[in-house]
Amino acid sequence: MPIYDQLKKADPQLRLIGVLMFAGLAVLLVGLWWIQIVSAAEYRAKLETQSFRTVRIPAVRGKILDRNGLVLADNQPNYNVCLYIEELRSAFQEAYKTELELFREQQRTNSIQDAENQMRRKQTPKISAKDKAALRRRARAVVVSNIVAQLSMRLQLPVTWDEAKLERHYTQALPLPFTLLPNLDRACLARFEEQSVTLPGLELDVLPMRVYPHGALAAHLLGHVRRDTSSAEGEDAFFDFPLPVYRGVVGIEAGFDQYLRGRPGAKSVMVNSLGYRQAETVWSEAEAGDNVVLTIDLAIQQAAEHALARLGPDTRGAVVVLDPRDGDVLALASSPTYDPNLFVRGLTQADWDQLNHEKLRPQINRATQAAYPPGSIFKMVTGLACLEAGLDPTEKIYNPPSPSNPNRGHIRIGRRIIHDTAPPGEYDFRRAFLKSSNTYFITNGVRAGIRNIISIARRFHFGERTGLPTRQEVAGTIPTQKQISTHWYDGDTANVCIGQGPVAVTPLQMAVATAAIANGGKVFWPRIVDRVQPQDELGYRPALTFQRGRIRGELGVQARHLQLLKDAMLADVEDPESTAYAAFHPYNRPQLRTFRVCGKTGTAQVMNERNQVIDHITWFVSFAPYEQPRYVVVVMVESGGSGGGTCAPVARDIYSAIEQLESGGVLASGSTSG
Repeated sequence: MPIYDQLKKADPQLRLIGVLMFAGLAVLLVGLWWIQIVSAAEYRAKLETQSFRTVRIPAVRGKILDRNGLVLADNQPNYNVCLYIEELRSAFQEAYKTELELFREQQRTNSIQDAENQMRRKQTPKISAKDKAALRRRARAVVVSNIVAQLSMRLQLPVTWDEAKLERHYTQALPLPFTLLPNLDRACLARFEEQSVTLPGLELDVLPMRVYPHGALAAHLLGHVRRDTSSAEGEDAFFDFPLPVYRGVVGIEAGFDQYLRGRPGAKSVMVNSLGYRQAETVWSEAEAGDNVVLTIDLAIQQAAEHALARLGPDTRGAVVVLDPRDGDVLALASSPTYDPNLFVRGLTQADWDQLNHEKLRPQINRATQAAYPPGSIFKMVTGLACLEAGLDPTEKIYNPPSPSNPNRGHIRIGRRIIHDTAPPGEYDFRRAFLKSSNTYFITNGVRAGIRNIISIARRFHFGERTGLPTRQEVAGTIPTQKQISTHWYDGDTANVCIGQGPVAVTPLQMAVATAAIANGGKVFWPRIVDRVQPQDELGYRPALTFQRGRIRGELGVQARHLQLLKDAMLADVEDPESTAYAAFHPYNRPQLRTFRVCGKTGTAQVMNERNQVIDHITWFVSFAPYEQPRYVVVVMVESGGSGGGTCAPVARDIYSAIEQLESGGVLASGSTSG
């Protein structure tokens, strides 16, 4: 009889068992179908996630070069002694067994409290998962401590390590090597290669490190970098372990970061179920960043910083050297300065305190990020406005003696007396300029009118940013037409005439303005970057160049008026009565061999809210040679004595260095590194 017929006639309980067996088999088949067919992609993804980790490979950052190809920011190999943890698994396991046995023995000893518990000595105590985890951590610490002790002995160097840091690495970044000793110097590197071959798990890792070979030289212009694990714009790949790369924070490093940073590579690390590295495969190689070539001349930059440093390490000032023929910036110095290498190596608390000194503010680029009252150097603008308004330069203005000092002049505006450092007497344009007479320029400035003065100032583009690609600059201030239309008095005009009141400029703006006077009226956009040069050996990508000599505007003044101003600036240096004569003619002998310098000194008062003088800003603006100007040098010093006594000697030293360079000599100043 068929089995089916037998089941039909069998006991109902047997039939129920058969139905349940068939139902269970059906459920099992459906489950297998769901796992293998419907959820296959999900489980495959989980398997891949568990088996592979993606790692970002840092790219070598592009260099920053001066106009002659000399390196200002570079990279050097950074050698780190790293611990490859997967190579220590067996050592960890052996150490764990030892720690486990010691723990059990201690546990047995602690459990024997009376005779009744003597039998427990023969029993194996139970160990909690928490205790086991602690024992494994202890085992890892013992193994690493032994390796560190041997490494320290062989390198003849105290090597310290952080157990908590190792544990964080173990739980969060196990597939990657653990940095045990960073930044090896050459001596330690040699000893490591000779004597550390037999130490388990240790290898040298080499990563590019940003370095500024001249230390603090041009620090404000170059800027600095920081380590960053985030993805930059355009990096759409997701990394499980984005190894840190350098990002620009300020200066050229920040403004051109998209070119300098390069393109990171990527690799995958295969790990086992415990997270240990098994193998790795590089998907894409990192591409080095582009080089950025500046208009800066390293030798002139060194000369500028060295000349400024002679005033003292805590000098607060700036120097700008500009080519008046095309607007190229040849030097941009600010003091106090700082060493950008500190941000690469890591700041100490002392470094941080110094960088944030309330008064010195070494991170501020005083050439572009701070605006100052120009004082008497603004008389170039006032004088040009007066000449354009019809001033006869031969007409003389009498400067009466001051009631409080018969050796000084003064002018009365309403009820206010404005003192004049120039002595009493008659002044024409030339003498008033070289003696820096307040009385002369206020008298003629009020006659010309504030609108004419502001019009000329606007043609120099005062009150506007110069367009630096680093974007680290302020616009300064010049009175607006709205301001001078309401509640404006002759006293306000008098302040503007001599560079006080609502007037503030940056040293770079003054360099651009002085260049416009020197070159016949062209106001250039200052250029600080010449080109971005790809490190492309095949030459597929062309260099990105920045146009030289971009004209922003024209002064639109008569050529004879510019010539009168240039001649007056020459007199301010060469006339024995002038304010800058002593700086350029010590002992009545010319200091420079070939350059005839045209300049203007200035000293401005800094006032507080109660109209009290709290500081002085000293200036010297200049260009040379007189016949065919090739250089503009602007010097500004906070809390200086006077423009002629403090700033003019700095400019003189810079011109002297440039003369030496043009004659093929080597500067004696050297680098200002450190």
